[in-house]
Amino acid sequence: MNRSLLVAIIGDRDPEYSPHSATDAALRHTAAHLGIEVDVRWLATEPLESDLSEVENADVLWCAPGSPYRSLAGAVAALRYGREHRVPTLGTCGGCQHMIIEYARNVLGYEDAQHAEYDPYASTLFVSELACSLAGKTMPVTLIPDSRVAAMYGRGEVEEEYYCNFGLDPRRQGALHDGGFVVTGVDGDGEARVLEIPGHPFYVATLFVPQARSRPEAPHPLVVGLLQAAL
Repeated sequence: MNRSLLVAIIGDRDPEYSPHSATDAALRHTAAHLGIEVDVRWLATEPLESDLSEVENADVLWCAPGSPYRSLAGAVAALRYGREHRVPTLGTCGGCQHMIIEYARNVLGYEDAQHAEYDPYASTLFVSELACSLAGKTMPVTLIPDSRVAAMYGRGEVEEEYYCNFGLDPRRQGALHDGGFVVTGVDGDGEARVLEIPGHPFYVATLFVPQARSRPEAPHPLVVGLLQAAL
């Protein structure tokens, strides 16, 4: 078994932004828990528009919080590679939102699918501003039985922390779910909080930030699952 993993983090790193430092810490916690080494490399989004070599070499992809990124196109290109080439991929907060845009454009055929943080007046918004900001809130999420995420958590109800003001537009949720990017976690109103692609080794998107709740003595189950999928 390979005991070393190259983890490429898609996102424009800001050392002052706590979810970014939490991402690094969660990977350290999880690697120590699994007894492996991880080589973590942050990939700025603009170069990914024309060069995916570091994405192609990675064992794991993690699309990080922190949108709007400098390049939506670069992030989407990297995520498309991970989806199509079956690279274990996790997207959290802004990363989740960009996984939605990638899937809408390249699988569902909505070439003009857009994110309201980049263009609030776009005609085909798949990611829109939330009716109520979730930034700084910890809220319950109900997981769909028999889903990958429910199996990783080992239970059907969890509490997670959010940093976001944007999410999957509720009017698009049915199209995304029926099109194969399946909603497997919802809030109290039935709105998507977790999505996954069945049959992919690991392609999971969470609107919340699981890394914020990862601890050395208790690494987050989704991060454990991500690295185990690559192993």
